[in-house]
Amino acid sequence: MGVNVTVVDALSGPGKFEDPDRTAKGEVRATVPFDGLDTLWINTGTLCNITCRNCYIDSSPSNDRLAYITAAETVPFLDEAIGAGAREIGFTGGEPFLNPEIVELLEAALVRGFEVLVLTNAMLPMQRPRLKDGLARLRDAYGSRLTMRVSLDHYTKALHETERGADTWERALEGIDWLAGNGFRLAIAGRTCWGEIESSEREGYRRLIAAHGWPIDADDRAQVTLFPEMDGHHDVPEITRACWNILQKSPSEMMCAHTRMVVRRKEAAKPVVLPCTLLPYDAAFEMGATLAEAATADGGMFRQGAVKLCHPHCAKFCVLGGGSCS
Repeated sequence: MGVNVTVVDALSGPGKFEDPDRTAKGEVRATVPFDGLDTLWINTGTLCNITCRNCYIDSSPSNDRLAYITAAETVPFLDEAIGAGAREIGFTGGEPFLNPEIVELLEAALVRGFEVLVLTNAMLPMQRPRLKDGLARLRDAYGSRLTMRVSLDHYTKALHETERGADTWERALEGIDWLAGNGFRLAIAGRTCWGEIESSEREGYRRLIAAHGWPIDADDRAQVTLFPEMDGHHDVPEITRACWNILQKSPSEMMCAHTRMVVRRKEAAKPVVLPCTLLPYDAAFEMGATLAEAATADGGMFRQGAVKLCHPHCAKFCVLGGGSCS
């Protein structure tokens, strides 16, 4: 769309994403008002069993910048989320199944009546016998309210391992096979960075799903979610208030209109609330220590709970990419 270049300026150089209120060209920056909490994300910690090429949160076997959150720290947020009318609790990492209290965390959310979504690579951390036993118990107690979304970046081994590294394909398939064979509600998360049109990519996943007999509908965007890439190597346009009309999008479509994420930074005294899953490290996006504080956060990157889109991920993943982790 040529109009994007005119209104959503792709300016290079200094000044972009620096002023919370104005773009580098001096235009009024777009904001996203809070429409009410639908999904609360809990970051279980940034440690992961693998190092992906383009992990948006830089998870790895050595990155512990976000510490393992405990069930005791999480429960107050879950209780707040009930009062806020949240529907879903999402658990992300890192690899959530490295957190030693992951089963307790999942059960704390499930017992409160939430839908629960777990983002996992389904590899060895999840496949330990103790965790399989715990997951089976949760499945028996809570059924389809527990969904496992497995990261499978492409439907071919070659491209999946280009992103995730050698010897990751078969391990991930083993994990999905186990989940499918044991009656878990399943979803897949892929990427759109391979230059394929969406219909072709979904057809590839459809063939893989059929070959394994997984209970997943490749045409359902909730069951096969294809995420835009955020590799940090390209200049990103800033989003102005005028862009909503130009792009024919609504602020209410953005992830931060209806989600928040809880993280505990390494050596921090307590967890904090962030707007979404994409901004785990930037202290400027901390909204407070409770959901109530986050709902009224003011100053800096926020205006009475509204989020100012002052980060490249806001533009590339959410506004222009149409991505949402929920």
